[in-house]
Amino acid sequence: MTDRAVYSASEAARALGISLDTLRRWDRAGRIQTERDSGNRRVVRAAEIERLRGKPDDELSARNRFRGVVRRVDVDGFLARVEIDVTEPARVVAIITREAAEELDLKAGVSATAIVKSTSVMVER
Repeated sequence: MTDRAVYSASEAARALGISLDTLRRWDRAGRIQTERDSGNRRVVRAAEIERLRGKPDDELSARNRFRGVVRRVDVDGFLARVEIDVTEPARVVAIITREAAEELDLKAGVSATAIVKSTSVMVER
């Protein structure tokens, strides 16, 4: 992004890694703050885009990040369950055995499914 203060809806959607239709739905649902320009078109302030994108990746060493918008928080005692709608394309990196890769016949360009199982998921803003 450049150093402009306001972006068109399509530019904002591209910066957030979402479709223009998703941005419109978020606007109607109050999940993103938009304004209207003189032609009554949606525009989004740079600060709002940055709020939704979160902090830069250089603050932690974790590689697999799924940026998004919090959909729901359920608090029960000292625990909180946080549900996040992912807003951008994500890349999952897995370390598997050579034998498993050969059995699955994995190579660039073939379809595969990454199943993420972890006992530790961090949330940052």
